[in-house]
Amino acid sequence: MTTEQTDPKATARTNKPVAWDERSTLTNHLDYARRTAWEKCAGVSAEHAVAAPLPGSPLMSLWGLISHLRWVEHWWFDVIFLGNEDEGPWTDEDPDREMRVVDGVPIDAVIAEYAEKCVAWDALVARTDLDALAVRPLGDGRQPTMRWVLMHLVEEIARHNGHLDILRELADGTTGD
Repeated sequence: MTTEQTDPKATARTNKPVAWDERSTLTNHLDYARRTAWEKCAGVSAEHAVAAPLPGSPLMSLWGLISHLRWVEHWWFDVIFLGNEDEGPWTDEDPDREMRVVDGVPIDAVIAEYAEKCVAWDALVARTDLDALAVRPLGDGRQPTMRWVLMHLVEEIARHNGHLDILRELADGTTGD
C-alpha cells in the first residue's frame, strides 16, 4: 500500500474523472465525497472534533460523522455486497455506537483508518461489474447492484458533508468547498 493510497492528503481532490464513462464517474464522485469529508476535518482541534453543538442532534460531531461514514461503507461493501460478518460497533442496545466518541482516539486516526479501508473497497469496486448483485438482499428482498451501492454511498457521504460543513463552521469558523 502506498502513501498516496492511505494518506487522504496525498492526492488532490477533484470532481472531474479521468474518463467520462459510468465507472470512472461513479468512482471519482465517491472519492471526491470521501476526500471532501476528510478535508472538512483537517486541522480541527481535538476539542472541536468531539463537540456536538446541535441540541437536537447530540451525537452529531465531526468525529462521530467521520466514524459513521467509515462504518456505512463497511456495511454496504463488506456486509451487504460481499455477505461478510458485520463487524460494526453498533449493538441492539446502542444502534448508533459508531457515532459515539471513543476516548483517546483522535479524529486523524479515524480518518486514516477510513482511508486505509477505502483502498480495499476501491479494489473491490475495480474488479466488480457494476451490474453484479450483492450477496445479501435488502429488506424488500431485492439485491442491489454495485452501481446502486456506489450511487447510494455518494449520496450518503455528500449529505453528511453538509453536516460536516456546518459543524466545522460552528466549531472554529472554518469554511470551504
